[in-house]
Amino acid sequence: MNLRDLEIFHAVMTTGGAGRAAELLGTSQPTVSRAIAGLEKSAGFPLFQRVRGKLVPTREGQLFFAELSKSLLGLNRLRQVAARIREVGEGSLRIATLAAMGQIVVPRAVAQFLDQQPGVRVSLQVRTSSVVRDLVASGQVDLGLAADEIDTSGVHAGIFASPRAVCILPLSHPLARRKKIEAADLDRERLVALAPDDTVRKAIDRILEAAEVEPRIVVETPFSATVAALVAEGAGIGLMNPFSIDGDLRSRVAILPFEPAVHFRALILHPPGSVESRLTSAFRACLYAVRNSFVAH
Repeated sequence: MNLRDLEIFHAVMTTGGAGRAAELLGTSQPTVSRAIAGLEKSAGFPLFQRVRGKLVPTREGQLFFAELSKSLLGLNRLRQVAARIREVGEGSLRIATLAAMGQIVVPRAVAQFLDQQPGVRVSLQVRTSSVVRDLVASGQVDLGLAADEIDTSGVHAGIFASPRAVCILPLSHPLARRKKIEAADLDRERLVALAPDDTVRKAIDRILEAAEVEPRIVVETPFSATVAALVAEGAGIGLMNPFSIDGDLRSRVAILPFEPAVHFRALILHPPGSVESRLTSAFRACLYAVRNSFVAH
């Protein structure tokens, strides 16, 4: 018994004759007759009686057809699932990201991705980098973005972006008219700083210490977006990730290069031992496109 013979038998039963079945399947009537004969031999009982040149189903043939219809229905469903997987992968995508990328970069990438794959459902979590790493390592998400201070054992990790830190100031601040901000400029200035365990914060602290500069730290926060909001409200000067700067912020603060250069570094993470799905690959392409648009500006 083979699938082709079963499909031919099903076509004969649904169309009412070998000639119509052959037309439906795009084959010849002798091919249909041979398939029916072969199927009857495999089954061990006649499927049709030949009455005045017509095929009349036997009782056994009718019972066999009823069971076959159920099986072919399941097969058609499998074909539909396969087609759907070819088109969009498994139908859902799970992403986790650190906040610095979760404000603008990842949402823009998700929007682009959904334009390309409108039938896909996306789960997006904005978490701390250590939690993102754990979610990826355990296979609870398909892709993650995290800061470089995480332990990368148990995940596949690569560099996603290394944006240079920028200094942002209230528009009314005297230093806002400068072309760049140097470490010495921050002496005794009110500073909105990143959290002490942030790798960029540690690098900035070393630079300030080497320059014998002591700013007045008024707020510490783990999120660049919070630094931006506080500076925009006049709380002080901030050093932050440029990937967290949106169009509205650009109209409310001065954004200047900081010397010497300090770079944030974001990692892109994948679960261990997994083959990247079509969906994940498509989303990753959107991520890099958005990243490149930031770099270009």
